Amino acid sequence: MKAIVTVLGKDKVGIIADVANIMKDYGVNICDISQTLMQEYFTMIMLVDLSAATVDFSELQKNLAASGENIGVDIRIQHQDLFDSMHKI
Repeated sequence: MKAIVTVLGKDKVGIIADVANIMKDYGVNICDISQTLMQEYFTMIMLVDLSAATVDFSELQKNLAASGENIGVDIRIQHQDLFDSMHKI
């Protein structure tokens, strides 16, 4: 199963590394990644593969939010199907 992860927050050194390590810790593979800065704000969106995840989706969702708070960013995850449905024109 694939999912979309978004990361938002004030820019600082190490956000991409921190988020990649969090994904690694939960067995989540990053398939594609895009990041940009909007003035002093960091934004990132990732397509991830949850096939080898070590926790179920709801636990991963909760753990990512908590991990984001620890590093000072907002991390959210949605199933790819839900994300695609919400963003169809």
